[in-house]
Amino acid sequence: MMMQRTTLLLPMAVEATNVAQQQRGMATLKHISMRLKSVKNIQKITQSMKMVSAAKYSRAERDLKAARPYGIGAQQFFDKTEVQADGAVEPKKLLIAVTSDRGLCGAVHTGVARLIRGELQKDDSNTMVFCVGDKSRAILSRLYGKNILMVANEVGRLPPTFLDASKIAHEVLSTGYDYTEGKIVYNQFKSVVSYKCSTLPIYSGPTVEKSEKLAVYDSLDSDVIKSYLEFSLASLIFYTMKEGACSEQSSRMTAMDNASKNAGEMIEKLTLTFNRTRQAVITRELIEIISGAAALT
Repeated sequence: MMMQRTTLLLPMAVEATNVAQQQRGMATLKHISMRLKSVKNIQKITQSMKMVSAAKYSRAERDLKAARPYGIGAQQFFDKTEVQADGAVEPKKLLIAVTSDRGLCGAVHTGVARLIRGELQKDDSNTMVFCVGDKSRAILSRLYGKNILMVANEVGRLPPTFLDASKIAHEVLSTGYDYTEGKIVYNQFKSVVSYKCSTLPIYSGPTVEKSEKLAVYDSLDSDVIKSYLEFSLASLIFYTMKEGACSEQSSRMTAMDNASKNAGEMIEKLTLTFNRTRQAVITRELIEIISGAAALT
């Protein structure tokens, strides 16, 4: 009796095993097919973003050439007057982080935040940060949220203009934070594939007035110096925003190109895996059909 029950259950177990293997093979094929389709869609998106970034990069590079005289002219004033912070007074520093609100552009924003973190690690009690762009705020707020003075949002969606820089400069001077010296931290554009994180010095009105070589310029009183420092701050911010925008677009173009290449390699591997799995399923089904036919004869 036991032998008969075993004889009846054995074909049923074999059939159940074959069905389970077939279902497992079909499920694997379906999973690979869905993943392959997903990666192809991602590749289309990254290729489109690369084309858009390439168009924006060419415009940003043209705008940068026109904006460079603003930055160079504003820097020459501080170089010729040899402005230095007063060592007898306790320094109060201001760091302006020039980033944007948009990501997917490599380590553009991370490099700026890393340099500012290094400055804050040296002295975070007398240092405040003005964030231009939400990316720098998101990175710095984790450890140094109390040092963030203000954040300027909606940066990077459109090409920066001098009006935007003037508004930011006005907000910097209207915060009520009396800094003695500071830096603008930004990404300086080098080429399509390279940029470096740089800084530009800024000084307050009282610090500039104490410069010994200020007499190089004639007819300078407090009002004239104040007006010029407002204009020079806006010019420097405008210049650094143009440098950052060009660096961001070139970095995004490179990042999207690398993402498209990686997606292409993944598509090749998934296609090979899909074909091998499908061939294995077909081979197993043929073996089952032949074995069944041979068992009937």
